[in-house]
Amino acid sequence: MERPAAISQIREACKGIVQQLMRIHPAVSGLGDAETEAEFYRTLHQMTVELESLKKKLGKLERDDGSIAL
Repeated sequence: MERPAAISQIREACKGIVQQLMRIHPAVSGLGDAETEAEFYRTLHQMTVELESLKKKLGKLERDDGSIAL
């Protein structure tokens, strides 16, 4: 698999994961346990931060590839 295709595939997978995380978030308040809810919110936040980190690395790879082509 070439780098652009790999980047595209990873970016689409990250997008899908983010969409699923957004579906979890509003349901957390229905769990009825403050400690569990707090842990869910903390973990969802951390997962979002990690996904954003991956997306930034993909962007850096794309920019690096663009500068090489010049």
